Parts: sequence; structure tokens; C-alpha cells
Amino acid sequence: MSIASVILALVTLQRLGELVLSRRNTARLLACGAIEVGAGHYKLIVLVHAGWLIALWIWGRNQDVNLTILAAFASLQVLRLWVLTALGPRWTTRIIVLPGVPLVASGPYRFFPHPNYAVVVGEIALLPLALHLPLLALVFTVLNLAVLAVRIRAEGRALSISDWPRSSTP
Repeated sequence: MSIASVILALVTLQRLGELVLSRRNTARLLACGAIEVGAGHYKLIVLVHAGWLIALWIWGRNQDVNLTILAAFASLQVLRLWVLTALGPRWTTRIIVLPGVPLVASGPYRFFPHPNYAVVVGEIALLPLALHLPLLALVFTVLNLAVLAVRIRAEGRALSISDWPRSSTP
């Protein structure tokens, strides 16, 4: 097994673990009266991310690895953990709003509004570059930015929901 395959296996396992965590958090939040917003574009996000991983497995699994770029990708994982820690049980892959509950303003959210998206933009560009796949980095960065434009607008609309009264706490 190549080093690239090991890296891709670890990233794939990470993403699958995040989906499990997201489903658990989503179910818990919805049970507490949370509301999902902008679900219509969620399939596009899944398609872009799944396509990215599949493309990496197809064209990157036997590539040499640029260790400098891989180190930059690895540093993003520290930021990803910071985001997950800051959001705690409110982290999901969907837009889930708890009416009446203020936005998270700790961790990286003290510094800018969408740190998780910044991490994902970096990951989608850097991992293909670490595997010497610049065209893949470009294509999926453009696709991801297009989906994020829709998503960030949906989140902006969802912010008004945070002022609604809520029925129970998470």
C-alpha cells in the first residue's frame, strides 16, 4: 500500500466518522426543537465532497506525496478539531438552528464567521496538490466555492431564526 493510499484511507475514515457525528448531533438537535434550513443544497455538498474523495482515490492513490503541502493539509486538521471543539454538540454537516440560542462565539468563531468552510476550502485544494494533482485541486475548489456561495447565503437567512423563542435546551 502506498503512502498516498494510507493518507486517503485516513481522510476517508475521518470523513465517515464526521458523518456519524453529524447524524448524531443533528438528531439530538432536532429532538430539542432545532430547525434545518437550506436542506435543498445539501445533496450538492455531498456530491462535491464524495466526488472529491472518489477522484483522489482514482488518480491519487499511487502518487508521490509532497510532504510540505501534506504538512499544510495536516495543520488544517488542527483547525478542524478546534472548530469541532468550539461547536461541540452543535456541529453538523447541515444547517441546523436552535431558535433562541445565540451563535457560538468562542474558539475560531471569535475571529471570523465561517472557520469550518475556510478549513474545507484549504483541504479540497491542498490534498490534491500534495498528490501532484493540480487540475483536480482547481476543479474541486471551483465546485466547492460554488456550493459554499449557496450555503453561506442559506446560513445568512437562517441567522434570523436564532431570534425565535425555543422550547427546550439541547
